[in-house]
Amino acid sequence: MSAKADLYHKWRKDLSEEIFVRSDVQAYLDQLKAQPRPAFTKEMIAMIRTLPPEVMAAADLPVGELAVDRELEMPGPAGTMALRLFDPRASRAAGPVVIFYHGGGFCVGSIATHAGLSAEIARQLDLPVISVEYRLAPESPWPAAPNDAEAAARWIAITALALRDAPAKLPVVQQLLFYPGTDVTRDYPSRAAFSAGYGLDKADMELFNEHYGRDSESWRHSPMRAELSGLAPTVLATASLDPLRDEGRAFAAKLVRSGCDVTFSEMRGTIHGFASYRKGIASSNDDLALILNQSRMMLAGPNTDYA
Repeated sequence: MSAKADLYHKWRKDLSEEIFVRSDVQAYLDQLKAQPRPAFTKEMIAMIRTLPPEVMAAADLPVGELAVDRELEMPGPAGTMALRLFDPRASRAAGPVVIFYHGGGFCVGSIATHAGLSAEIARQLDLPVISVEYRLAPESPWPAAPNDAEAAARWIAITALALRDAPAKLPVVQQLLFYPGTDVTRDYPSRAAFSAGYGLDKADMELFNEHYGRDSESWRHSPMRAELSGLAPTVLATASLDPLRDEGRAFAAKLVRSGCDVTFSEMRGTIHGFASYRKGIASSNDDLALILNQSRMMLAGPNTDYA
């Protein structure tokens, strides 16, 4: 073995020894290992969509008490789109609204599977949250999802990058990004370091990408390729055991270099998706509270359009 290769393997060994996993996160990962998920083939995705939403949301807490939990509809690029309004107040004056887009590799997930998280954001920020049911792959590949996201934001208010140069009637006052995927044009180290056994495996991501059929070079899928100056203030949170960790870090750094206001946090010892695993990973409740407190502080700050 060459000296260079020896140093590399020593670095990999040191890295593995330094990985910290919280005890409740490890217990959750052990459960996943004991009951491994089938591959996200087209057939499996179709089957998942027939399951009650509480099955997919089993690791999260329920919606809980809210003054308003209402289904809405809007005209979308390919027909009627479903929305759902969560509000801790029965009535309020005109003001800010949170637009929520659920995760799931653009292939799975729904308003219903992420209703608990949407409701908790509404309660902790004391703001109405409107969750968007955008089209999913493989039936509706890229760019159906960003097209729907932009249409919903224009119908409700405004979105971030897509509408910065073609503003809608209302301004974006904040982006709140949970463990975002921002750049598929590079192989970031965290993608290899956490490629298996941390809840979001490389094999799953590859199938999601195959179904989604995205243009990797487009800023609409890899926003790291975009000019970011002029974007709204951003709260960005990553997880230290997430294969998407490094591109989240890089995106936060680019936002700072572009002159944007940024609050960045990395939740140590936890995994991708932690914000919607609050029942399965109890410490995620504290993580979410910290992130939403940062959001509240930024919203109330002197550089926002309302205070």
